[in-house]
Amino acid sequence: MDTTSRILMFLEVVEQGSFAKVAERRNIDRSVVSKQMNKLEDDLGVRLLNRTTRSFSLTAAGSEMLKKAKELRELLGETLTIAQNYHTEPKGLLKVTSSTIIGKRYILPVAIEFQQRFPQVEVEIRLEDRLVDVVGEGYDLAFRVGPPRDSSLISRAIARNRMLIVAAPKFLETYGEPKTMQQLAKLPAATYASDALKVSQLPYYDSKGNETTITINSQFRANDGDVLISKAISGTAYCAVPAFVISDEVMSGRLVPILTHVKLPDYHSVQAVYPHRGLPVRTQLFFEAVRDFIGKETPNWEKNIPDFDKMYGFEVKDSSPVGRWTA
Repeated sequence: MDTTSRILMFLEVVEQGSFAKVAERRNIDRSVVSKQMNKLEDDLGVRLLNRTTRSFSLTAAGSEMLKKAKELRELLGETLTIAQNYHTEPKGLLKVTSSTIIGKRYILPVAIEFQQRFPQVEVEIRLEDRLVDVVGEGYDLAFRVGPPRDSSLISRAIARNRMLIVAAPKFLETYGEPKTMQQLAKLPAATYASDALKVSQLPYYDSKGNETTITINSQFRANDGDVLISKAISGTAYCAVPAFVISDEVMSGRLVPILTHVKLPDYHSVQAVYPHRGLPVRTQLFFEAVRDFIGKETPNWEKNIPDFDKMYGFEVKDSSPVGRWTA
């Protein structure tokens, strides 16, 4: 084993927290890991780890080496990616994660067509609304609403994500159509709620252009957009949702946009998130296919809402929208 390989093993030891876990992952004896760490310290001429019988801690030199080890791993990964990108035919595993609705409606159709074009690419898709560890869980691409919380990840906005308020004709017959946001605040609403986010307020711009909010009278909560839409269709609640949640409910007349004269701030844009700048060719091609399928300027989901470009104070913006919905 050369010095570079030992440095990468040192990084693995620190990340796994023990020699035993590294040995188990690599299917080698624990003593082999220990000997390689001793050899690395001999190669470098400094002690990296303070060891006890049960644990270890980093020395000052070890902390500095850890930073360089991470840089080395990233550099090696990018080097391999450059080599892979010279393959004429994309191949290998493409691991993708997405929020559920976006995944079903906009990622899955692309994946099906993508494998027809590139049969040597394996595709694994995980649809879940929890915040995944893109690097730790080995994902090549993540499609999410809003920027990543991990600043080390690369994020690219691929589509705007406007808001609208919808209700069923039956709801409007029962409660009357609200003319102001204050009237809306008194009506029963279906809202999004999960472990990470619970929507309790609806932001909008008042007549003076100042952003303000109403408190939502939430009578029904769910962590799935399709469930909220079904509740609204029942005529027992209205809901305020991102445009990508709407399928054919507005065009079919089952739901009606209301308070369309009110200016709403856009929700967080849809983002593609990935761990490194140098994408393998299969990942780059898949990203571009998703972006083309969604639509580079006007996202396809806005086409499900007739005259949406005349609603809710729409303005063409140069930068990606960032919403301020509150929990």
